[in-house]
Amino acid sequence: MPWFAEQSDHLSPQRMKEFLDRVVEESRQRICRHPKRVLLLPPDITRAHSGAGWMTEHLYERFRRESDVHVIPTLGQHVPHTPEQNRRMFGSIPNERIHVHDWRGGCVKLGEVPADFVKEVSAGAADWPIPVVLNRMLMEDRWDLIINIGQVVPHEVLGFANHNKNYFIGLAGKETICAAHMAAACYGIENNLGTLVTPVRACFNKAEEDFLGRLPDLYVQIVMSRDAEGQLVHTGLHVGNDLETYLGAARQSHEQNITILDRPLEKVVCVMQTDEFASTWVANKAIYRTRMAIANGGELVIIAPGLERFGEQPEVDEIIRKYGYVGTPRVMEHYRREPELQEFAHATAHLIHGSSEGRFTITYAPGRMCHRMIERVGFRYAELSATLAKYPPGQLREGFNEMASGEQIFFIPSPSTGLWTTRDRRLRKSQSNNTSNET
Repeated sequence: MPWFAEQSDHLSPQRMKEFLDRVVEESRQRICRHPKRVLLLPPDITRAHSGAGWMTEHLYERFRRESDVHVIPTLGQHVPHTPEQNRRMFGSIPNERIHVHDWRGGCVKLGEVPADFVKEVSAGAADWPIPVVLNRMLMEDRWDLIINIGQVVPHEVLGFANHNKNYFIGLAGKETICAAHMAAACYGIENNLGTLVTPVRACFNKAEEDFLGRLPDLYVQIVMSRDAEGQLVHTGLHVGNDLETYLGAARQSHEQNITILDRPLEKVVCVMQTDEFASTWVANKAIYRTRMAIANGGELVIIAPGLERFGEQPEVDEIIRKYGYVGTPRVMEHYRREPELQEFAHATAHLIHGSSEGRFTITYAPGRMCHRMIERVGFRYAELSATLAKYPPGQLREGFNEMASGEQIFFIPSPSTGLWTTRDRRLRKSQSNNTSNET
């Protein structure tokens, strides 16, 4: 059951630390009075803006005097942190206490979510089992207390991020990640976004119930929103060890992080921060979170100064370069006959998610990639310095802006923190969900 929750217009860092202190005390009462070994599971640096890094540091300091404390960033298949990134994310936590998740060689299989269940919850869109393959250190070491820390925000695979995503994506093996991502892609990215319990989330809920019941764990779920000055601040904290803890945070995120517009947008300009987004694998969140708000024939401009590659691993990077973001029909044609796309099915899903399906154009202004590389995968290219001069982020406000040239744009300073859609699309999605529930 949920332990406690707090919502406010702005929860200060000091107030958040007070809540974290309460987490420590309640975990001692509810799970283990004197934990000898504690495991902290925060997100990786692509969620640095959430403050989960300094929160992890605070929890580490509270436990380290009496416990053997370890940290595993829930990387999934993202690039492992460098020591410098660990310092930037987790402050004073010693680097040797921060362990790299090995999504290929460092996992153990626990079982699977049956194909019949996957088929039922996905309304037939996916009909294969989802193997449950998780981090060996998590499952085979002895832990007295495990604390998951992370931000709940709209997400393209799970409807909303975090909760048991920390386990089944963040600490999962290749088999789980590939099967789950492909199931989500087949169900449809726009059917997933902003849905409290997607088919893949339902599968993860079942897997948690079937395989993780013995873990001495809890969830610290963060919600953020922009204040009147446009600053991203903490507005919610939901703590507990059950599904309702997630649902409470997801409902708040649904209320605060989804922007519903009266009409589609002709031109959207986004910024993906240099220190968080080095690949299109993560920078394409600009596409995922805005696609339902963009008009047919519209344009999305993504300013990404840190962009230097496509995938998070060499094999996936090569797959993206080879096949490109060419739309679902062509990607699925390749998938049916190309073994490499079947082996790295999560990459296939990513190619589907990252395409506009020809409905609008996507223009990247990257910091460290040339126009031939960008155009080869199906995007348009814009030169970074010229784009920054044309759309200076520091001079734009979130929302509608009229440029000196008379051009109207809709500016989003950090699209990964929300979801944008139109009233018409939201209504149609709601009606579709209701019909699915009835059947």
